[in-house]
Amino acid sequence: MEEKKNIEQQHVSIDISYGKYSQAVLLYATTDLTAKQIAEQCSVSLSGFRIYLRRHYRELVLKRNNAGPEESTCFTKDGKLRDKRGQTPAAYQKYKEAIEACDNFDYIEYNVSQIARMFGHDGTALRNQLKLHYPEILERREKARKRLGINDNFARGVKPESVKAYAAAVELYRTTDRNLPAIAEACNVSLGGLSQYLRFYHKDLVKQKSDQLRQASGSRQPGKPAGNGRASEPTLGAYEKYRESIWLYRTTSLTAKEVVARTGVTLEGFHNHLRKWHRDLMLERRGGTPEAGCNRCELDLSQTKRYFKATAAKYAPAIKSLKAYPRPVAHAAAEFGVDPDNFRRYLRMHEPELAERLGKRKKIQ
Repeated sequence: MEEKKNIEQQHVSIDISYGKYSQAVLLYATTDLTAKQIAEQCSVSLSGFRIYLRRHYRELVLKRNNAGPEESTCFTKDGKLRDKRGQTPAAYQKYKEAIEACDNFDYIEYNVSQIARMFGHDGTALRNQLKLHYPEILERREKARKRLGINDNFARGVKPESVKAYAAAVELYRTTDRNLPAIAEACNVSLGGLSQYLRFYHKDLVKQKSDQLRQASGSRQPGKPAGNGRASEPTLGAYEKYRESIWLYRTTSLTAKEVVARTGVTLEGFHNHLRKWHRDLMLERRGGTPEAGCNRCELDLSQTKRYFKATAAKYAPAIKSLKAYPRPVAHAAAEFGVDPDNFRRYLRMHEPELAERLGKRKKIQ
């Protein structure tokens, strides 16, 4: 109760319900602990706790980040503190006054570095904030300073040597699905430098790539980037773990249970790996054939009949014999030691043409 009074004294209008996150919300409102520390202390999910706060206690989140509801430049409509690549609330508060000064004519005689020192900031850091989030302010300042004749004659904007150094990397980023670390390694350039260069001077390209990744979120097209920008493929650990199992599943008629019994992996894990990365093998086991160029990770298996590959191998010799020498199914079943009723059902399901021919032949006799 005392903690609730303290919250009310802080002028935060909230109504804490007693549930899974009640203790975590109290700590968030009355202490300076981070959300991560609180989640660990209260044994709750960090992502779940953050979502709960944004959804039900947005006032607390705004207060914790020293912002009011009217300061919407770094807050989205759904209560998230920022977009994925937007300015953080902390940076917004830190550089707010300095950025306003950069856009104020009273400070036009000072350059960005001088304004940064006035407000206790690093000049490069302030200029980076302006380049990323307020490029129009820099443009207005440069035009005004040139018009007033107080230009310092320093070259600004992208340097020719930077254009040359990052040209190949930018072209790879534009024309391929590789992520930034792979491109930086291939072009032998700094990952941080390339990332900053793209964000400063190729914002449209970065936005285009970001939109593509957002659309690809949840997709599992092998070799294509998923929502996180990495190629959609099993991890090296998963590949090595199930390599032998997949080979047995592909080249033998062993069931999944028999495969895992030989390789020592769990049946559930193997099934999940198959459904996620090798649905084409599952389709083949069901008697289907994947179409060329299809996304094998999203094949629809519901339209195919399910049967064991071992069952197909069991009846294969009898079916081959019947095709070469047509005769009653019961005779072939007895010859190859299989149950005649089950064999007939299998023929009707998987060899309908042969079953029809044998049925007509029986009527003729």
